[in-house]
Amino acid sequence: MYVCNCNGIREREVRAAVASGATRPSEIFRACDAQPQCARCVCDMREILQEQRQALRYAAE
Repeated sequence: MYVCNCNGIREREVRAAVASGATRPSEIFRACDAQPQCARCVCDMREILQEQRQALRYAAE
């Protein structure tokens, strides 16, 4: 599934960037060698980041 239509960034690429240490949408764009354009995808990126934070929090317990 595409998260960012403007740059052609797929969900798996976002998750890979997060797994590599990205903690903000700007870092995800940088990891994907892209720049925000319309910014409609930023909310979806934040949701994925939040999911990852929660998963790590539960794994630490």
